[in-house]
Amino acid sequence: MRSGAKVAVVGGAFVLVAGGIGYGAYSVLGDTAGGGGGTRSASESSKVKTGPPSAEEIAQTAKGFFDAWAAGDAAGAALLTNNETGAQPVLSSYGEDAHIGKVRITPTPPVGTKVPYTVEATVAFGGKSKPLSYASELTVVRGLTTGKALVDWEPAVVHPQLTDGATLKTGESSTPAIEAVDRNGTVLTKEEYPSLGPVLDTLRQKYGEASGGSAGIETWIEPADASQPDVNLLTLSKGKPGKVQTTLDANAQAAAERAVKKYAQASVVAVKPSTGAIRAVANNPVTEFNVALQGKQAPGSTLKIMTAAMLLEKGLVTANGAAECPKDVLYQGRSFHNLKNFALPDGSTFTQSFARSCNTAFIKLIDDTKDDAALAKEARDVFGIGLDWQTGVVTTDGSVPEEVGGEAAAQYIGQGTVQMNALNMASITATAITGAFRQPVIVPQSLDDRKLARASRSLPASVTQQLRTMMRATAAWGTGAKAMASVGGDKGAKTGSAEVDGQATSNSWFTGFSDDLAAAAVVQTGGHGGDAAGPVVAEVLRAGG
Repeated sequence: MRSGAKVAVVGGAFVLVAGGIGYGAYSVLGDTAGGGGGTRSASESSKVKTGPPSAEEIAQTAKGFFDAWAAGDAAGAALLTNNETGAQPVLSSYGEDAHIGKVRITPTPPVGTKVPYTVEATVAFGGKSKPLSYASELTVVRGLTTGKALVDWEPAVVHPQLTDGATLKTGESSTPAIEAVDRNGTVLTKEEYPSLGPVLDTLRQKYGEASGGSAGIETWIEPADASQPDVNLLTLSKGKPGKVQTTLDANAQAAAERAVKKYAQASVVAVKPSTGAIRAVANNPVTEFNVALQGKQAPGSTLKIMTAAMLLEKGLVTANGAAECPKDVLYQGRSFHNLKNFALPDGSTFTQSFARSCNTAFIKLIDDTKDDAALAKEARDVFGIGLDWQTGVVTTDGSVPEEVGGEAAAQYIGQGTVQMNALNMASITATAITGAFRQPVIVPQSLDDRKLARASRSLPASVTQQLRTMMRATAAWGTGAKAMASVGGDKGAKTGSAEVDGQATSNSWFTGFSDDLAAAAVVQTGGHGGDAAGPVVAEVLRAGG
């Protein structure tokens, strides 16, 4: 990580240039922090006020805080917050460590107790300077003991991406910038592919020094957690970026970015089954926590791919053999039913139950496995779930804990204690259709000779063949048919709807393949898997890779 003093927020001598009751603009005319007693307002009344702050109090408190901040009076500004000890160091170091000066703060009228504002400033270091602008907001609350209206302190008051323990800095970067390229040499930037922002930051942290580049001058946020990458806010001088090869595909990535933007919360990952190469990763919204790679959620019926593999391996079913699918079933005191309580007629095959996503057909076979840990073993030994994946970036590698009774039954249909993300489900699909787990990677293993995770065994060829048959049926005439209609090639799919406590609508899951590309997606509160997540997967598969 970079060295240097911790950061925070104010820099330079600020001067109020527009008045009003706190909704004007404030300017910094110098670059040296300190001095200048800021305006403070406080009730002289001995009676402690209660209740929400009034509109006048909100306006006066915000004005006082902005006056003091603009004047470089960190102590005065901190006094107007409900955490003076926490606020003052951050406010003091804005100019000293982040080298931010000539600051102009423009508030807008409050929305309730929140006061939004924009900051326009200049960052200057080492003879280089560039403008910096961003928007943030503060909230005015009533002090618990004093009854005074105070700014509810949090580091985001200074910068919206600043969190507790993180520091804002400007200086020469200790890690050179990188130029990440896709498998064909196309340059990948966070401006063109926003979802890759966290990925590119991590790749820089891990591989920047070995990439052959030279350091530049930057403003960045250094997270409190040293394992997390720095967040670059501004580049004053680029230096020489080093090249880092990735396994991504620009066309697939562009399709993934477009697809997830159609929903408020969505994630998708695509992998190449024959190699494990990650071709696309996308999230909406984009956050430092990469949901597609690090999320932990029940994947619903998409997990039936794994459950089916286990049942096929044990000889309890065959793709074309009969399988009962009643509308509901009771297992150890816990009732399970199919969507809208549908049932399949006697003589229906296991492929029909899989393609129609019949829950009861799977749960009825639990006792026949004679092993409560059967699914957990299948997950680990065949599909590589829960092993330490070394993809090149931070990932969560799935979890299927050993369970008994009703919890074990819930796992069979991807509910209960099963935890997956889009990467995990794309990998499960890839393993199912090739028969062998190949740990996903986003940079070639040859880049750093890291040790990849390996499953202890592969699927028998007959099981792989039957899994492909059942997934093809799902894409041809089952629950995934509508979503996969526009996808060409040898294709298959599995839908899922994961019920989550407290949600009126289930999460939508979908996983599928087309030739040598597999993709999986989740759309929060998207409902049926084929309706929301299905089109996301289809768009990525159509792009190829």
